[in-house]
Amino acid sequence: MLEFFSPINQNILSILIAALLGAFIGFERELSHKPAGLRTHMIVCIASCLLTIVSINKFSTDFTRILASIVTGVGFIVGGSIIAQGRHVQGLTTASSIWFSSILGMIVGLGEYELAIFSSVLVFFILKYLKIAEKKMKK
Repeated sequence: MLEFFSPINQNILSILIAALLGAFIGFERELSHKPAGLRTHMIVCIASCLLTIVSINKFSTDFTRILASIVTGVGFIVGGSIIAQGRHVQGLTTASSIWFSSILGMIVGLGEYELAIFSSVLVFFILKYLKIAEKKMKK
């Protein structure tokens, strides 16, 4: 898509896009007063993007191992954001948004910008507006 950029500049552009898209998702979590907000989502998205870029550039023969490791590592963070107290579970949506931010960073790192932007808008819509519908269905 952005062939006119040198590889280094394209990597920097990817990291900036990851930061913006991570901020987009984190902004909604921040508005909802969740513990994992803007900065958390940005950092997770940037880190996943960065690891994806480095794994492709330095380990091109089997970069998929690094991608699998990202998913595993983020799973650890996500698990810590879920709180269960008896039959009440809290943090599942925030956990899934962190996990999504990680996947989003990988998608951006792979250069799939359109897919990343589309899915970010879709997830933002789900987080922001389906919460209203969910509350109405519970009543």
